[in-house]
Formats: sequence, C-alpha cells, structure tokens
Amino acid sequence: MTTSWIRAGAAWLAILAAASAPAEESASPSKPFRIVVVDEQTGRGVPLVELRTVNQILYVTDSNGVVAFDEPGLIGRRVFFAIKSHGYESPKDGFGIVGAALDTSPGGEARLKIKRLNVAERLYRVTGAGIYRDSLLTGVPAPTREPLLDGLVLGQDSVLSAVYRGKIHWFWGDTNQPAYPLGNFHTPGAVSDLPGKGGLDPSRGVDLIYFVDEKGFAKPTSKMPGEGPTWITGLAVLTDDQGRERMFANYAKIKPPMTTYELGAVEWDPAKNEFVKRAVYSGPPETSTGETLSGHTFQHRDGDRDYVYYCNPFPLTRVPADPASIIDEKAVEVFTCLEAGTRIDQEKLDRDDEGRLRYSWKKATQRLDQRGQDRLVKAGKLKAEEALLQLRDATTGKRVLAHGGSAAWNAYRRRWVLLFVEIGGTSMLGEMWFSEADTPLGPWVHARKIATHDTYSFYNPKQHAMFDQDGGRVVYFEGTYTASFSGAKEQTPRYEYNQMMYRLDLSDARLSLPAAVYEVDPMLATGGLATGPALAHGARGKAIAFFAPDRPGTAEIGVVEVADDRGGKTLALADPAVAGPALRFCILRPESRLAETTPIYEYSREGSTQRTFSIDPDRAIEGWRRSPQPVGRVWKNPGPTQVW
Repeated sequence: MTTSWIRAGAAWLAILAAASAPAEESASPSKPFRIVVVDEQTGRGVPLVELRTVNQILYVTDSNGVVAFDEPGLIGRRVFFAIKSHGYESPKDGFGIVGAALDTSPGGEARLKIKRLNVAERLYRVTGAGIYRDSLLTGVPAPTREPLLDGLVLGQDSVLSAVYRGKIHWFWGDTNQPAYPLGNFHTPGAVSDLPGKGGLDPSRGVDLIYFVDEKGFAKPTSKMPGEGPTWITGLAVLTDDQGRERMFANYAKIKPPMTTYELGAVEWDPAKNEFVKRAVYSGPPETSTGETLSGHTFQHRDGDRDYVYYCNPFPLTRVPADPASIIDEKAVEVFTCLEAGTRIDQEKLDRDDEGRLRYSWKKATQRLDQRGQDRLVKAGKLKAEEALLQLRDATTGKRVLAHGGSAAWNAYRRRWVLLFVEIGGTSMLGEMWFSEADTPLGPWVHARKIATHDTYSFYNPKQHAMFDQDGGRVVYFEGTYTASFSGAKEQTPRYEYNQMMYRLDLSDARLSLPAAVYEVDPMLATGGLATGPALAHGARGKAIAFFAPDRPGTAEIGVVEVADDRGGKTLALADPAVAGPALRFCILRPESRLAETTPIYEYSREGSTQRTFSIDPDRAIEGWRRSPQPVGRVWKNPGPTQVW
C-alpha cells in the first residue's frame, strides 16, 4: 500500500514537471523562421520593409532585408504578413489586400520579391543599433565590423563627411544612447577607411570607428562653451601654405526652444580628435554673415582662385579656399541680385540704368533662396522670369521647393548634380529629388523625384562623392530618417532617427532631364546650338535657347551633329538610340503635350544641307526656310536667358 502511494505520487510529480517545463518547439523555437525581402529588379535584400501579422505584430527587415520570425504560437503555422515599404510595392490580391501568407517553421526560410518604385535604391542603415540583428539571429553574415551596437549609438541626426588625411571623417548631430533618454548633443564623430584602401565597398556598408569616451559611448568632438548643444555644419578640408591638410567647420550654439545665439568657426585638432574654436562671428545670428555658412560643401575654381561653396541646398555662398579666409566672416560672398550690403526685407535689387537685373558675387549681403525670390515677386520687385532658381518637376511642371541637399561635379553626366529633399511635398521633408546644371550657379530648372518616404522625414541628405563608382555613373547619398516634422503616428523601431544609405544609377532613363541648349553660333554655321557638355564647361555667358534632354529617355527624336555639303558641321534629325556621340539633344514628338513644352521647328538653308532648329516660328534669317509644321516639342526656358 505504501509502495503504491509512493509510485502514484512520483507519477503525479512527473506529470506536474512536464506541464511546467517549456515546450521547446511550440512555445520557444530554437531557430527563428527567416524571411528575406528582395528587390525584384536586383535580387538584393531591401531594408526598412514592414511585415505585419493579422494581430498587428510588426517586424521590420534589417539591412540585409531579413526578418527573424519566432513568435510563439504562430511559428510552425501558415501566417499572413501585410507588406509595406517607402517607395516599394507588392501586388494586391482579389480583396485589395497587400501581403503574403507563408508556411513558417523553425529554421526555415521564405523569400519575397518587392517592386521598387523609387529610382534610387535603398541599401542599408548606417547608424544605430541592430543594423543586422535579424540576419545574425538567422545565421546570415553581416558585412560590418560592429553589426549590432557601435559606439553605444541608438540614433544620430544629420551627417557630415569629409576625406581628411587619408580617412573619411564622419560627424553627426544629436545622438541617442541606451543608458538614458538624453545623449550626446555636441557632435560625435567617427572615421572609416576609403573603399579600395581598407574600407568596404559602399554598396555593402560603412565600417565606422567612433571616437568614444571611457564608457564606450560616442564622445563629443565639438563642445563649445555656453548653454545648449553645439551643432556644426560646412565641413571642409583645405591645404595650407606648408602643404598640411586642415579641416574646418562652422558651429552654432543652440538654446531652448530652438534658438541660435552664437555662430563661429572651428578647426579639427588631430591630436585630441576634437574641434577647437577659431572665430566667433559678430552681430546677432539672424543677421550675421556667418548664418549663410551652412550646408554641405565642395571646392571649385572660379577664374584664378579656388573657393569653398556651401550648399543650402544651392551653392550660392562661398569663401576663398584658404585657412585664413574660411574663418573670416568678411570673406563670405553670396551670389545674388540684391544690392550689395542689403537684406531681403529691404527689397533693394541691383539693376542697371535700363532696369536689367544684375546677379553677381557680393559680400556682406543676405543669401536669396527660393522663398526669398517668392517674397520679392509678391512685392512686385522681381519678375517671376527674372528669378535665378526655377526648380520644377520635369514631368508636370509643378514647382519644387528645395530644402537641404548637396551638389557635386559628376564626371559621368559632365554636369553638377544636386540631390536634395523637398519641403512640403507628399511628406513634409521626405521626398528626394535629382537635378543637374552646367555650372554651380545653374541653370537649376528641372528635377526628378528619386525616392519617397510616406509621412516620414528624410532630411539633410548628403551626397558622398568619394563613393562614386564607374566614373560617376553610380552615386551614393544618405539622409536622416525620422518621424520628426512628418506627422507620423508611429516611429519605425530601430530605424527611427538614424542615417539611411541609398545609391542612384545616373544611367537610368528616368533621369533624362531637359537641359539647357545654348545659342553658340549666331551665323548658324554649325547649326548654332549646343548643350553644356558639348561646350566643355563653356556655358557661362551663353544665351539659353530652350531646354531639351541630351540623352534618350522620354524624348524619342534625336538631333545629331553631321557633316554638311560645305565641309562643315550641321544638325539633323535621327533616331537617338543609334546616334552615339553625335547626339546633341532629344525632342518630344510633335503630338506630345507635356507641361511647359513648346513647338520646335526645323530651319533649312536654301541650296544646302545645313539645318538648325528654333522655337521661334517667325525667325527671319535671309536664305533660311522654316518647316511648315513643328518637328517636335521642347521645354521653354522659364528663367533668365544668360548663364553666369
């Protein structure tokens, strides 16, 4: 009897122990189910794709496009995932539902294809925690040295970068940490090796090495005295008279609510890995010349002198490229039509005796941006067609208001390329655009949207010219992905307030924008027309006849340079797909009615094979006849006829 009770008690204990023990396969699977979301065009994993279950469990792909799914009670079953991603789409089913049902299993895998609508391709997250979290959980290798938590950084605002002493130096704004909601507000920094010199291919990632404090957190590199954060901008590397590289920036001191109370210049101290103060700019910040020294920079030679240009986002501010000038607020010049020494609110424009507007570089004068132009137009001081900045959507003609961005010379396009974020688009600061011009000063007219962020911000984008590939055909840019200013009701886990990298293939036909076509020969001996690249940087001072793409795209008719019957050169119509290097520009078909286009006519010289083209139907040139009907359509010039 006693033995029976003992045996019965042991059996009950075994049952209770089994009931209380974790069910390894059903409740806590040993291996997650791997979901990989890839770009159907490239086969590459797509980061920042949201997968949401029917009961609203949200997963977001990491920088390899991977999700590690391990939800107890769901894994091992067929699970439906709704799919959503900025600038990408998945097909809808018969009920209009977007997503896919997957048979999940521990250690299994599924691949989903997603269609890219963006022209630019999203590559990876540069900063923050868990960049390759899901990859590592499912056994997928990560390309970077610190794939989970580098420098104890959870989030970082607004990147700056420059190549200094053989390494890329990176700096950011306010930075979050795991230990407390308040982090580093005085410019953390890092370095990385250049591609081909120890650094990763930029298509794979960036291996950052942060400057850290004793706790391993990214330390301040620009903590200037005074209340509030220290932000820097206008990062530039110069060479002094002794041949030494020196790195400079401009700083701002900020106090609540978001007030700038001091501006100045700083220089990098390589022994301390921090910036030291070099100058404090005079006057209130809102009227200081130093307030124009913001944005990303590039260097360019104008005449017999090199200058540092500041993109705001247009490069209309500059200083001589030497260490003494870059910290001297009196050396700052802006390209403007305002009278020298004045501000926009004074509404004084620089006109000659005949009333013609004069643009030029001036000191101690306020920068005139798109909003400033609008103000002067509304006041009746400036005609709309006199405005220097005429940015618009190349397809619709809709005006585009640029915010932050950066410009760089591009060898592939043989033009200056501007990548910028729009303010007030379909999202407040989330729409990325591409534009190009023959000179740093323009003409900045046509643009194409290249990436969208629905109800989310992507501000202060930076083009990384040191990452250009294939002669500039492929370019890279990044920006700050954040819910700030966007009205977003949810913040994206791990991605919020971090830097996102994109790449852009400049051979994409969608980037065939109308470019300036110039009057170069009033006697029409060579057809009289040329585009910026054909002029070999000689656009300055030429009159703009009209705008037309200089490469195939939406325009289907080519204008090529051919030999004429007099031993010279002339222009003729041709198929742009086979025109090769003889192609000068392209035109739309005559029946096209794309916004802001106008008919273009062929003019032929009597008794000769010489031809030219003009949008003037009444052009009177002795010995030349106009075609009875337009041969196509091109874009009208909405702004000044001259390029500076």
